[in-house]
Amino acid sequence: MLIDIALDTMGSDKAPEPEIRGAILACRELPVRVHLVGPEDELRGPLEQAMRGQKLPIEIVHASERIGMHEKAAQAVRTKKDSSMRVGLKLVREKKVSGFFTAGNTGAAMATAKMVLGALPGVDRPALALVVPTMTTPTLLLDVGANTDCKPHNLEQFAIMGEAYSRNVLKIARPRVGVLSVGEEEGKGNDLTREAYELVKALPVNFIGNVEGRDIYNGQCDVIVCDGFVGNVALKTSEGLLKLVREMLKISLTSTVTAQVGALLSRKAFDAFKRRLDPSEYGGAPLLGVRGGCIIGHGSSDERAIMNGIRVAAEFAKAGVNEQVEAELARHPGDAGASSAEPEA
Repeated sequence: MLIDIALDTMGSDKAPEPEIRGAILACRELPVRVHLVGPEDELRGPLEQAMRGQKLPIEIVHASERIGMHEKAAQAVRTKKDSSMRVGLKLVREKKVSGFFTAGNTGAAMATAKMVLGALPGVDRPALALVVPTMTTPTLLLDVGANTDCKPHNLEQFAIMGEAYSRNVLKIARPRVGVLSVGEEEGKGNDLTREAYELVKALPVNFIGNVEGRDIYNGQCDVIVCDGFVGNVALKTSEGLLKLVREMLKISLTSTVTAQVGALLSRKAFDAFKRRLDPSEYGGAPLLGVRGGCIIGHGSSDERAIMNGIRVAAEFAKAGVNEQVEAELARHPGDAGASSAEPEA
């Protein structure tokens, strides 16, 4: 049985070409039906040309407007009622598809998802989660930018949501959960992390205490929670470091004839190294805590990243992550009233 996924075709930096090609790849390799959301007159010709007569489960859903990368999120979300983001997320709300993926404006995607889908019962603030590679199993870091100012009970909810996602989508049987702080000892950190420590410690999760920045990539923790300000700084720092390592490797491997020969002989190993660190293989960041699957990718996503974003959206739906999160939050409502606002039309 095919899983229906809506794809924002107007999101990426080079839209709609990567989206169209990514949808074709996904329908060839995955049990999905993709609904391309965007201006039909801009999609029909390129889609037919790229498919080359193939019969694939791809449909076009017309949306007349798009939200650009540099638009102010709040204004664009309110004024562009027929944007590809809004139309795609309405399909999720109306149960016509099981998930949504966009490589567009992150702020607009989060704001639209909150407005159109609404928050799950028991969720005060949805969190943007990021899967990062380690030497062993991947680590889930959240929040990485949805909420720059958080309260302790927000991190408590992030822990519940992240643990459910890690267990059901990443297939980690008993995820280790930690609070990102400046030291491993229980009393370390600021008021936010110290209070969050006590709340997460009381949850029925495999809590390992405070973790430090180096633990994001060493595989010692499966779910790391923090406020969106710290998480976004960690994310952008990691992206910069990865770019530096790639450039330094390229320079080192082409500096001399001997290095070039060595690089040629080690091509398979270097290709495997690049794949392990390639963000396109992880498919984007799920927005946890909204009433439906919403996956947000990078603006520079290529066709493979788009395909993997569709894959993650399908896996999210198949695993029933929201149902798991809702059940856990119902058992542990926290110490503050959570938002349960109804979605807007």
